[in-house]
Amino acid sequence: MRRPARLPLCLAAALLAAGAMAARSEAPGRADLSPEDRARVAAVTAPPAAFDAPETFEAMQGGAGTSTARPDRDAFSHPAANLSFAEEERFKLGNALFRKQWVAAPASTRASDGLGPLYNARACQNCHLKDGRGHPPAAGEPAVSMLIRLARPPRDADEAERIASFLAPAIPDDTYGGQLQTAAVPGLPPEGDVAITTEEVPVTLDDGTVVRLQKPHYRVENLGYGPLDPDVTLSPRIANPMIGMGLIQAIHPDDLMADPDDADGDGISGRMALARGHTDARPYPGRFGWKAQSGSVREQSAEAFAGDIGISSPDIAAPHGDCTDAQPACLAMPDGVQDDLGRGEATAQVMDLVTFYAENLAVPARRDVDDPKVLRGKALFHRAGCPACHTPKFVTRRDAANPAHAFQLIWPHSDFLLHDMGPGLADGQRVGVAGGAEWRTQPLWGIGLTAAVSGRTRFLHDGRARNLEEAILWHGGEAQAARDRYAGLDAADRAALIRFLESL
Repeated sequence: MRRPARLPLCLAAALLAAGAMAARSEAPGRADLSPEDRARVAAVTAPPAAFDAPETFEAMQGGAGTSTARPDRDAFSHPAANLSFAEEERFKLGNALFRKQWVAAPASTRASDGLGPLYNARACQNCHLKDGRGHPPAAGEPAVSMLIRLARPPRDADEAERIASFLAPAIPDDTYGGQLQTAAVPGLPPEGDVAITTEEVPVTLDDGTVVRLQKPHYRVENLGYGPLDPDVTLSPRIANPMIGMGLIQAIHPDDLMADPDDADGDGISGRMALARGHTDARPYPGRFGWKAQSGSVREQSAEAFAGDIGISSPDIAAPHGDCTDAQPACLAMPDGVQDDLGRGEATAQVMDLVTFYAENLAVPARRDVDDPKVLRGKALFHRAGCPACHTPKFVTRRDAANPAHAFQLIWPHSDFLLHDMGPGLADGQRVGVAGGAEWRTQPLWGIGLTAAVSGRTRFLHDGRARNLEEAILWHGGEAQAARDRYAGLDAADRAALIRFLESL
């Protein structure tokens, strides 16, 4: 029995009311909606006309599944509020597997062995701390919730075709594979250590305020298997928050409005990433990961198991994880595949439960949506042009696989497209269609609870920004104009805009 939820009825009423105002000449679009529904959705997702009061349902940014629990350290770990009782049981089982510490094979715990042999973490939770974002390691700490992606340019037509046909998002290093593993099972050396140095970059705002940014520089030390390819690029990535992923997956592709040639002349030319996964024959929109390289929660989960923990699954049959032919000692290590338990070290049942858990972590409710300073900051956010990439709201598809995700008004504040963010944030690494300076627009929901969940605030792909202001000031490329408008505000207005972000 599914728990009753009043919000969808209220949403339906809001959509009906909006439909009376919408133009009947709405162009054909989403096949999951009737023409009447398309007009209603267009109206309810339209930009606000005024900023003197919150919009309807603005506080419930995850739709009917929004968590209204206390916004404390567990704020990102609650199940969606509109799950059935049976689904809550599945969620809890998935949570246990998400937290499970994998061990090296062979082990007496037969369903938990197969770690590595090379790995970055022993459990999903070790990277996604409290289901939140990761951070760069402090001096002397291992890099656990931040990893280094490795890729080199294609060298021949076959490698170029693998990229062009989305059979591979990037070409890995011949020796070290697709990412640097900083840990290994007993008897095997890890691949290396991450060393980070920082350079201070002072930025002067229009009112004379000086903000001192930190630009990180990365190198790999103590390489265990010889040199890296001289053409390999290093791309640091901190783990992303886990909230709202099933809702993101339920956004209709027709609502991911790419404008690769900037046809509307607004200076923003978002491009849709494409992914193929490991079981799908046709490319489909990528929407997860820093470069939107994954198209589904299941796909991203399988890739994390294989690359980060070294655990195979029915989706990715790689019992030795990211080991390469240049690492024969790694390939000679025992694995945890046991035919009587099912295909892969993480069986289909494990993958089903972990995927369900990841799809149904609730988005927390907004705070202080009617606070005058928050409303002022929201107006400034819009006037600065931030919604050109950080699209505030969508209505999810009616035919979503899970009814809990279907036809929900959600507020992720992202278009989930790739944008050129300028040379300051470029890593030089091409992933699928994403160039070296292109990144997926990050969803902003929950960003104001980062400190409560993680105990610190580190933002952007490598965690270089120590606060939200620094994150804004690193924006360049297509976001340069919006960044400059923020830099042109006086101190009170900058504080209001930040206060709005902290309410998300």
